[in-house]
Amino acid sequence: MQSIKFLLQRLAAALILVLAVIVLNFLLIHFAPGDPVETLAGAMGGMTEELRTQLRHAYGLDQSLLHQLGVYLSHFASGDLGHSYYFNLPVTDLILQRVPATLLLVITSLVFSLVVGTLLGVLASRRPNGLLSQAINVISLVGYAAPVFWTGIILVILFASVFPIFPTSGMQAAVQDGGVMAHALDVAHHLVLPALTLGIIYLAQFSRMARASMLDVLGSDFVRTARSKGLSETTVFYKHALRNALLPIITITGLHFGNLFAGAILVETVFNWPGLGRLAFESILRRDTPTILGILFLSACMVVLANQLTDVCYRIADPRIKR
Repeated sequence: MQSIKFLLQRLAAALILVLAVIVLNFLLIHFAPGDPVETLAGAMGGMTEELRTQLRHAYGLDQSLLHQLGVYLSHFASGDLGHSYYFNLPVTDLILQRVPATLLLVITSLVFSLVVGTLLGVLASRRPNGLLSQAINVISLVGYAAPVFWTGIILVILFASVFPIFPTSGMQAAVQDGGVMAHALDVAHHLVLPALTLGIIYLAQFSRMARASMLDVLGSDFVRTARSKGLSETTVFYKHALRNALLPIITITGLHFGNLFAGAILVETVFNWPGLGRLAFESILRRDTPTILGILFLSACMVVLANQLTDVCYRIADPRIKR
């Protein structure tokens, strides 16, 4: 009963937060300089004043800001995210076409950085002054300091030019041969460089966090007690210390999920990956307000959902939180 009450409270808070984000995004975008109709006119090579007036009326841009916000919220409540100015398609359809590619990229990058980064951090904590620990620290610092787009360009030069192993553009080959398995392998082949680029910076953060957390836990009283009972060092290290050291890692995993979406914009642009990040980049350049708002809404929902799942995982990993 207490867990159900906790989940309902978190759900209510999440809904209020998402609504606030929707209103804030709408206001910020409409306060930003620029005119969607003028952007369309530039893309078309010119437009008559009469057509400009008709488009502003059709898009509701000739109404007051509060009226536009009310109309947007009423349509949003009915499940309508609007119609794209540039692509001339429903925003919902545009987003649904791009979501699978972005989720594949983001989840793959998150799993890679979480598993490999935590493993490296745990290994570094066993001998904090050893050569392996120092090497992992250097790698982590370089990975954390390198910008995402720079890492992507270096990987393209290294694995597509010097050693032509992986493709550098798109999600799949133009010509498909074979069945489902061949298609899956082709997508995985195209996924390697984008996922590696996006995952390297977060791998460095997970590595440093895991190392620091393990060193902190290994100095705790309960670890000394476990050792005094005669338990093996492997049991103490992996069964007692590691579980408690995972709590901060669980926290930053939820926080980094939103950052991965932001980083996906750069990665998808560098590798021409057909996901939400590239759609957001194209929509910003073309001042496609409904599409931008739809992408921001979905991103906010993903971040809020990741934070709620983080809270649940925290309660599972640490039973003391339930009390």
